[in-house]
Amino acid sequence: MTSAARKQSPLPTARMDQMVHHFLSGMSARCLLFLCVLFALCVSLGDGACAEVDSDTEAVAGQDFKLGCISCKMRGEVEASATADWYFRARGEIDFAHIYSYDGVLSTIIDERFEGRVNWTGSRMTSDLQDASVYLLNVTFNDSGVYRCFFSRTLSYEYYEYQTTASKEVHLTVVPKATRGTASIVSEVMMYVSIIGLQLWLLVEMIYCYRKISAAGDEALRASAAEYLAIASESKDNCAGVQVAE
Repeated sequence: MTSAARKQSPLPTARMDQMVHHFLSGMSARCLLFLCVLFALCVSLGDGACAEVDSDTEAVAGQDFKLGCISCKMRGEVEASATADWYFRARGEIDFAHIYSYDGVLSTIIDERFEGRVNWTGSRMTSDLQDASVYLLNVTFNDSGVYRCFFSRTLSYEYYEYQTTASKEVHLTVVPKATRGTASIVSEVMMYVSIIGLQLWLLVEMIYCYRKISAAGDEALRASAAEYLAIASESKDNCAGVQVAE
């Protein structure tokens, strides 16, 4: 057998590349979009991102209520330490009263009206406070008013430190029993409708892409088998021609 015949007998690498390219080209843009959406939904976050969400403003008398207060750093990679203080101005009052303080380790209830009724629920096990939320226990009608959350933060750079402050306000109203507005009900219904619609769309796209990929795979296998048989037949003819020539 000549060297030319020996070179033609195995399946060339170029042919394999063509088959792979043919298989990949069977996936449409819709399949790629579906895979991207599915990947985005399935990826879990390694570190929780900071998001400044507003606090609720309506509490029910006799129940516990979370006073939300979040202040995110502008640059997460900068080391920092912070303290958080809460102030309260009741209805009819002019000045704010200092009621609570937290420094990352110790919490202190300053105002006797809130003694034993404030629990820290913000950032834990860190002095870099970004969430200063607290639980107000056994809410009464006297708790209606304005609550102010105050951050005092120290940003630590390589050669210097920078002091910054931030504050949030919560206008709290205490009601006898929980009420739900029309906007809340509509938004909840729309949320469920959106979730169900998205799941149905993902299911349809999954079936479509599965069929598309399956058809492309079968076609690629048939093409590769036909090419292999053609190469084998060509190699056989070349071998026969060499033997006759000898």
